[in-house]
Amino acid sequence: MAAGGYEKARPLLENALDITRDAKAPDSEMCGCMLDLAFVYKNQGRFAEAEKMCRKGLELQEKINGPNHPHVAHTLRILSEIYQGQVRYRRAAEALERAIEIMQKVGDDDGVEIAPLQVDMARLLVTQGHYARAESMFAEALTAIESSYGPDHAYTAKVLTSIARLCMLQQRHSRAEELASRALTVLEKVYGENHHFLVPAWLVMSKTHHVDGELEEARALLDRSLAVTSNRLDNGRFGESDVLNRLAEFHISREDYRRAESVLRKALKMLENSQDATSDRTAAALNNMAKVHINHDNHTRAQELCLEALDILERVFDEHHPHVADVLETLARSHRLSGNESEAARLRKRADQIRGQKRLAYVPARALTTESLRWR
Repeated sequence: MAAGGYEKARPLLENALDITRDAKAPDSEMCGCMLDLAFVYKNQGRFAEAEKMCRKGLELQEKINGPNHPHVAHTLRILSEIYQGQVRYRRAAEALERAIEIMQKVGDDDGVEIAPLQVDMARLLVTQGHYARAESMFAEALTAIESSYGPDHAYTAKVLTSIARLCMLQQRHSRAEELASRALTVLEKVYGENHHFLVPAWLVMSKTHHVDGELEEARALLDRSLAVTSNRLDNGRFGESDVLNRLAEFHISREDYRRAESVLRKALKMLENSQDATSDRTAAALNNMAKVHINHDNHTRAQELCLEALDILERVFDEHHPHVADVLETLARSHRLSGNESEAARLRKRADQIRGQKRLAYVPARALTTESLRWR
């Protein structure tokens, strides 16, 4: 499973669980099978099955070890990832907060055991648009991770990739390129040069090449990412939709709206048939499709798509998320070009207010406690 061969692992684990049930095996064996299977379901995008199996495994685990055991914290971490796959970010945060609280009580003083949970929380904060708070938490965790795993470990490289993605969102392109390049060097040694685990770093590097005007390099990495994700047998469609949306952005920036529309139609169809149908991924694709319709002077349709994207984002997050500002800016452009300058000005003002909110202000790492991360 470490290399991502979940399609092969699933029937073996399902069979193992049936055997333990029939043999009335001890709770510890049943629990292990359930949690392994939950992990596989999660990585295949089968989140409803994953949640059911994980919650059953967690119940047995708490019965065996008590509610404040490190193993419980590890399971809560998996449950948080499942909730994130279901676009249930508040529940994801609650599970992670409980896991962190457990490890703060029983973990070592050097922070090694709590660092992966901090990384997960930082990634969740990025998703929620709390970039400065995520940066602080990443910085605190990375020191412990590099000292324990080492600079050439695959997990260290994946954390660096996550930080690189955050840097891109903060417009810190040089730092993003530096981190992604370092991560790729490690990941290629561990997994080879064409593994899907490299895709997140390729997407960051593609963006940095694009910003630097190196369009051929940017497009080559996008094509490479698409080839890898589209050929996957398990859980590939979620990664593929991300790549397609990024490819559409590339085409839009080059004013190649015909190709952008073709790519976005494929992405939206894929998302429509998945649990991501009402997720921030879909909202991003709808926003990009609105840009295509603006180019076609079809402002009625563009505004409909923007409103649909806003509805998704405000339900998934809130009305103050940075992605909401992105859509508002698209919507404002459509109103301006269609002659409604007053509405455009109102939307731009709202977008600017979101950009300048305190949620993007710097918070020192020492001030980040589970209480300060409590969901609002």
